[in-house]
Amino acid sequence: MRDVSSLRWRLLWNLAMLMVFLMLASGMSAYWNGREAADTAYDRTLLASARTIAAGLSQRDGTLSADVPYVALDTFAYDSAGRIYYQVNDIDHKLISGYENLPAPPKGTPRTDDYPALATFYSGRYLGQDVRVVSLLKAVSEPNMIGMAEIRVAETEEARVSMARSLMADTLLRLGMLGIGALLLVWITVSAALRPLERLRDEVEERQPDDLRPLPLVEVQRELWPLVQALNHFTERLRVQFERQAQFIADAAHELRTPLAALKARVELGLRAEQPEVWRTTLQQAVQGTDKLTHLANQLLSLARVENGARAIAEGGAQRLDLSQLARELGMAMAPLAHGRGVALALEADEPVWLRGEPTLLNELLSNLVDNALAHTPAGGNVILRVQAPGILEVEDDGPGIPADERDRVFERFYRRNMQSAGTGLGLAIVGEICRAHMARISLHDGARGGLKVRVDFAL
Repeated sequence: MRDVSSLRWRLLWNLAMLMVFLMLASGMSAYWNGREAADTAYDRTLLASARTIAAGLSQRDGTLSADVPYVALDTFAYDSAGRIYYQVNDIDHKLISGYENLPAPPKGTPRTDDYPALATFYSGRYLGQDVRVVSLLKAVSEPNMIGMAEIRVAETEEARVSMARSLMADTLLRLGMLGIGALLLVWITVSAALRPLERLRDEVEERQPDDLRPLPLVEVQRELWPLVQALNHFTERLRVQFERQAQFIADAAHELRTPLAALKARVELGLRAEQPEVWRTTLQQAVQGTDKLTHLANQLLSLARVENGARAIAEGGAQRLDLSQLARELGMAMAPLAHGRGVALALEADEPVWLRGEPTLLNELLSNLVDNALAHTPAGGNVILRVQAPGILEVEDDGPGIPADERDRVFERFYRRNMQSAGTGLGLAIVGEICRAHMARISLHDGARGGLKVRVDFAL
């Protein structure tokens, strides 16, 4: 049975169906063309026989008689499949020679224009057989007899049908041979065309799981280049993703190893001491170290959520959200933190700003930007959270800012300008990933009071 999922069988099946349809159409066309050619050839012979009989008409004593020569009917002797009938009627339509009751021309049958004669060709039934008949009018002009005599010559249609069927069979035979040759040629061509794909399959199967080299293009047809290039492009993106994950795991392990080692050293040092004051100090330091580790773990989990959220956005999971409302809710949630640090947190969002995004990721973006601004703004300073149409978010602070030559690096994972800083170096990296997921552009600028202004443009 044919495999409907096979390209080779699908092409052969479609071509075979097309060939069958063409053979049927060509066979019917050949049959009717054969009938037309047979009618043309045999009608000419019928008319010749009728003329020969008409030439033998004579008048004697006021009576019309017909002398039918043998040669008039001998024309059909070579064809034993058919029979010939004739009839001669005088000017009064009375039978004077031949067979009785030959069918007369139907009313409205036109005379032929193919021959210089008063002849009419038509089909009919005689003695239970289909016959082709010619009716020829012969003018009779004698002193005592003036009128038109009629000669009818009929032939059974076996010879015509046999000729048409012979032409149809010959046409079908030729088309069948052509179809078989075409199917064989398509089989060979498709097999040759699929051979490079088989080589590519073998090469992919023989590769190791970590081998993400591009596939070669030299051994495939030009039509397959876009497919191979798309696979290479996908492989390249996959390789970059694997490298980023490997780098992220290495950086995360490095970032976790140092505080864990420091925490363990503090605890071991405290266990060696005998004074309760040392124990208390050790426990306080352990709590601080644990808080840092917890914050780092939360940042790592946030980064993982960003990747899942980006996948959800790419798969059509974005929602229609009001950015002003999100900023207002976040400002209310972080107002106590800002008040505790002595920083004034202001919100400028007068009108709704609608966009499509993932609410969890956008809340993470706002939280990281505002938390970063509060962390770098001294007591008595200001942090402004601003939302503008058609989709611009700005967070401006009064902190020390970031030099222009370092603004591109702050979006790298685990990058910290001050290694003694309590931050993890993941805040702005998470913000950058969220912006990429929403196809937004993030940029850093100088603030109006010398601090830093972060702008995220969702309108793009």
